Amino acid sequence: MLQERVLTGDRVTGKLHLGHYAGSLKNRVALQEQYDTFILLADVQALTTHFDRPDVIPRHLREITLDYLSAGIDPERATIFVQSMVPEIAELTVFFSMFVTVNALRHNPTVKAESKSAGLGDMYYGFLGYPVSQAADIAFCKATIVPVGDDQLPHLELARKIVRRFNELYKPVLVEPRPLVGDMPRLVGTDGSAKMSKSLGNAIELDSTAEEIAYKIRRAKTDPARVHKNDPGHPDICPIYAYHQAFRPGESAEIREGCEKGTLGCSACKQLIAGALERLLEPMRERRATYAARPKDVDDLLMAGTLRARAVAGETMKEVREAMCLDYFG
Repeated sequence: MLQERVLTGDRVTGKLHLGHYAGSLKNRVALQEQYDTFILLADVQALTTHFDRPDVIPRHLREITLDYLSAGIDPERATIFVQSMVPEIAELTVFFSMFVTVNALRHNPTVKAESKSAGLGDMYYGFLGYPVSQAADIAFCKATIVPVGDDQLPHLELARKIVRRFNELYKPVLVEPRPLVGDMPRLVGTDGSAKMSKSLGNAIELDSTAEEIAYKIRRAKTDPARVHKNDPGHPDICPIYAYHQAFRPGESAEIREGCEKGTLGCSACKQLIAGALERLLEPMRERRATYAARPKDVDDLLMAGTLRARAVAGETMKEVREAMCLDYFG
């Protein structure tokens, strides 16, 4: 490849929020200027937790697409595609699953943590095999770079091992990806007790109105040890300070100083970040409204991206079948 390729994406389980923007989406907007960027709408993997609610996935898929476009993802630069409409990914997942052991999957710390978070009493086959499917997502388009957070490194390391094993067993036709671990903050939710998540009701979605932003920030938890306005604060345990670091980095040192000295009250601190978030999200809402008014155009760009992904997948799978001696009729 003349240009390196990036693979990234999201499970189709609901609208994106500020945690997604700070942790990955902002970075993707920059990456599309440097790399051939593939962005996966992982609707099949959404079924690992939503297998009994498939009717919500079409709506979520279009909501996330609008989130991408409103945040600055350019369909002329990035290939946005639907996972289930690229059957070659499922085919490659099956081939990989023939030589990946169950123990390797069970010992994956990310799978353990996510199954506990999802409240799964029994481990479903699809959930256990999530890393194998993820490896196929990466390998089908021969992505060389995968942006990840620290918590996703075990998944990617397994994907790298799967690709290496395939190349050793058959023929070196697949590309071993490397992680791109950036400075991607993980935002605590407005309740201060867990990472930002729509299911926990502690998230600020990217399509939030000015009123919704102000309301959620006003009700957000701060330093529990700070009772009075002039009490010295502890910014490192305050979610609002983390938002300043993520969205007002140039002013965060000033916020820290005012908090620790007790010269900046929580109310004033919240007003500053609420204003910054409104300035960030207002142009996103405008772009989103433009695309939302043209639903056929949004569907067309998804189809165009998916067709490109299928073309790339077809070329890769020709090589895979040949390497595995499955090209019976040439």
